[in-house]
Amino acid sequence: MVKILIATPEAVPFAKTGGLADVTGALLKEYRKMKEEAYLVMPLYGRVRENFKLRDTGLKISVPLGNRKLKGRIFGYENSAYFIECDEFFDREELYGTPRGDYPDNAARFIFFSRGVLEACRALGFRPDIIHCNDWQTGLIPLYLKTIYSSDKFFDRTASIITIHNLGYQGLFPQSDMPLTGFDRSLFTPEGIEFYGKINFLKAGLISADSITTVSNNYAKEIL
Repeated sequence: MVKILIATPEAVPFAKTGGLADVTGALLKEYRKMKEEAYLVMPLYGRVRENFKLRDTGLKISVPLGNRKLKGRIFGYENSAYFIECDEFFDREELYGTPRGDYPDNAARFIFFSRGVLEACRALGFRPDIIHCNDWQTGLIPLYLKTIYSSDKFFDRTASIITIHNLGYQGLFPQSDMPLTGFDRSLFTPEGIEFYGKINFLKAGLISADSITTVSNNYAKEIL
């Protein structure tokens, strides 16, 4: 039985802004049909807390974010999903922004979530064989595995997959957000995660994941 963690910013039935949520929700069901030990992990948005009966696992994580260390708690739902709580970042009405625009701290929010996923694995004692990442919001996870966590024996057998659902959203942020990631500045190059002077979260996943997929063969042909 393969241990799989699906890291996603949204999934049906918990939170949805588009097709990404439908695909990741279905992906969990497909992995379970294959008899794999699979779970979802998502941010704990306010709407999830309000609409689902979650259990407090009692587990806490500490996530470096620049010169800060932020605390988070882990909640579970039935035997299918885990949620990372950080009200400063996720207890908001919308997932990524308002009609006026994206939240200005989206880089910090999903840096916290990406690194928080790995810290949550450790707290839960769940050593995934595969972390299946989805879109730019989880694009840093494969790069964390290949850099900061590369010598961590807890993840020595963990591979990463990243699925592109919409190439139009790449997670572009100012270079000034680079210190929040904890990555060495040497990664901010055209060969690394730099893209026209900005940090590109999706690119981070594409250059470091062990496998890259798209939502369909047709979409793969479109973006090649």
